[in-house]
Order: sequence, then structure tokens, then C-alpha cells
Amino acid sequence: MSLVLDAAAQDLLFREARTANTFTDEPVTDEQVRAIYDLVKYAPTSMNQSPLRITLVRSPEARERLVRRMAEGNRSKTAAAPLVAILSADNEFHEELPHLFPHFPQAKDAVFAERPVREGSAALNAALQAAYFIIGVRAAGLAAGPMTGLDFEGVRKEFLDDDHTPLMVVNIGRPGPDAWFPRNPRLEYEQVVTTV
Repeated sequence: MSLVLDAAAQDLLFREARTANTFTDEPVTDEQVRAIYDLVKYAPTSMNQSPLRITLVRSPEARERLVRRMAEGNRSKTAAAPLVAILSADNEFHEELPHLFPHFPQAKDAVFAERPVREGSAALNAALQAAYFIIGVRAAGLAAGPMTGLDFEGVRKEFLDDDHTPLMVVNIGRPGPDAWFPRNPRLEYEQVVTTV
């Protein structure tokens, strides 16, 4: 059985896509980011909670502050990328549930009244949305460089607040020279899928 998505799109989104390590200096516009978001906002989340929040780091001052919070091996990539996004989970996502999940508006208090419950759910569902965000960047013809090598608490204090938990930093742009490391092996179907 073949996939419905044509081979070129499969390559763009999956087979040929890699984590970019260098970028050209071509800017990433707000219009491109809006188009990416308008596509990836349809990612599935439990009770449509949609806890992902995106902080775009555009100013030189903010970029400098972020670079200081990155692991040593990620600093030069983050300093040079045309656009950097901090992806975080909003632990107060439940405030939007009456709008986002209108057929069960009580979910805000009935399911998510406790902060630890919200934090766990927000982390899982925002991570799912973050994966869609990376695919959306690829669909826009750009490359993504997602990274978790960073001082998470430092990034939270510097750019977010106590209600947001940073998940990753994503460098975004057109791939530059020698952008790709060799592809690492992947597990095969038989190693992953079990039928019971």
C-alpha cells in the first residue's frame, strides 16, 4: 500500500529533512511564521488544550541573552540562525478550555483544577504540537534545528514566567553550507511494532 502524500512531499517533510546546523542569512518573515502556525495549529491535543506557546527571539539583545543560556555546542548555531523560537508549555492552558473545548466547558475545573495535573498534560501535549511545528517549518521550505541542550531554568527566568515551561529552542531558516550531519540509523519496523 502506498501513501497518499506524494513522494516529493514525503521527502520534504520526512526522508530528506534533517536537523539544520547552519543557515543562510535570508530572513524568516512574520508572514512565514504565521503561515506555519496556521497549518500546525491543527495538531491533535487532548481535549484540544493546545498548550504550546511560541516566543520568537528577534532582537539582537534577546538573542545574546538566549545564546548565553544555550549549551556550548549550540551557541554558535543559535547566534547565527535567522530566527530562533523558544517553544514552551503553558501550564495555565485550562483558562482557554471553555473556548477550545466548548462541549465540556467544565473541564477547566473538573479535570485541570490541580497544577500538577496541568503541568503533566501541558508538557505532553505541547511536545506533540512542537513536533508538528517542526514539520510545519519544513512544509514552508525552511529547515529547523530543534535543540534541548540549554539551561531550561535560565531560559524560563529570562524569557518566560512561572506559568510556562520551556521545551526546546528551534533555529529556523534556509539551510546554509554543510548544514547536515550524516543521517544516523533509525530503528526498523520490526524493532518498534508489536502486534498483540
